[in-house]
Amino acid sequence: MAIREQIKAAQIQAMKAGEKDRLAAVRLILAKLKDRDIELRTASQVPEDDQIVVDVLQKMVKQRRESIEMFEKGGRDELAAQEKGELVVIESFLPQRLSDDETRAAIEGIKGETGASSLKDMGRVMALLKERHGTVIDMSTASALVKAALA
Repeated sequence: MAIREQIKAAQIQAMKAGEKDRLAAVRLILAKLKDRDIELRTASQVPEDDQIVVDVLQKMVKQRRESIEMFEKGGRDELAAQEKGELVVIESFLPQRLSDDETRAAIEGIKGETGASSLKDMGRVMALLKERHGTVIDMSTASALVKAALA
């Protein structure tokens, strides 16, 4: 089942169960996806649907983490708790991430395939990594691992 379909099913399930907080978070996700769909109407190349959904979800996760940090620094624990609740719901729809070891193995495979040996090749390795594993890899972690592998 596609991720978008899982989200829609979760909306219906949350409505039936009366889970107001989960329902609000799922509706937030669907609104962001609709915004992204509208943006892509004029795009010349539209990525695969699951890739679009994962990109939106990853952006939302990053925003929630930043908000939680700011709210905790500002002493707004109730707002931080609300963001944490949304974060749990959003992360539940993301595909299982590759572990650091699996990420290193993918990087080594791409290094061997492309003959990458120095930091000059980092862009090429990162591009292939994102193309092949973009939905299941944390690109900021991958960036550090690629840099270490090519140094």
